[in-house]
Amino acid sequence: MIDSHTHLFLCERPEDELVAAAREAGVTRMLNVGLGRSENPKVAGEDGNPPDDTNAIAIAAAERHEAVFAGVGCHPTDAAGFDDAMAEEIARLAAHEKVRAIGETGIDYYREAATPAEQRRAFEAQIEIAREHSLPIVIHCRDPEGETSASDDLFEFLGARADGLAVILHCFLAPWRVEEAIERGWCCSFSGIVTYPASEELRAAAARLPDELILVETDAPYLAPQTVRGKPNEPAYVVDTARAVAAERGVSYEELEEIVEANARRLFGW
Repeated sequence: MIDSHTHLFLCERPEDELVAAAREAGVTRMLNVGLGRSENPKVAGEDGNPPDDTNAIAIAAAERHEAVFAGVGCHPTDAAGFDDAMAEEIARLAAHEKVRAIGETGIDYYREAATPAEQRRAFEAQIEIAREHSLPIVIHCRDPEGETSASDDLFEFLGARADGLAVILHCFLAPWRVEEAIERGWCCSFSGIVTYPASEELRAAAARLPDELILVETDAPYLAPQTVRGKPNEPAYVVDTARAVAAERGVSYEELEEIVEANARRLFGW
């Protein structure tokens, strides 16, 4: 099994333990996704030092572990600080042999940390970096509670600019948009949310996708599947999400494993 989206540097357990537990659970590859310069106290600099660059941290973990690869980008909630220097840095890191995706980037109207204009500027720049380096782009999207404004804007923006790119809709939560995702050939990656009792529409979307467009992920340390809900998530738990998705699609775990592993190989070249 693979984990198409995780953040090892935010997890509680030491990196070595996380990777070992994942391997024991049968997770052979994972994409450790950077967020840019993080204000999260888990990774931010202490004693007045500037925040740490999570992209560099993600790459360093990939260098230490054969099973770990990296994504580099600027999260939309950090887009207020995005400038030409950051774009140049992401482009430089994109050339690293273990960097296999750009992002996560996208649109987030749930938090008000960056304006829509700032998010679009960072988003467009990262689309171009992905294009220049022939890498897939990992998309974050979060709507305000009860709204669809972020999803609506993201699909319009991405649809106008991402032609020819491999697109991964990370933590896919827009089941009403699944037909458009299928039409455009965008991959949808399902997190532990798909296992929650209230997520019937999301499970129906997971069942609707053609084989070549489906992925599973943890988004660790967030969004633990129902089997371990309330605990910090980690890459090993992606197998529980995969079992739920397989059941919804009417296939065995082993069949889904073959499908998502093939999709990840195609997208990330690992």
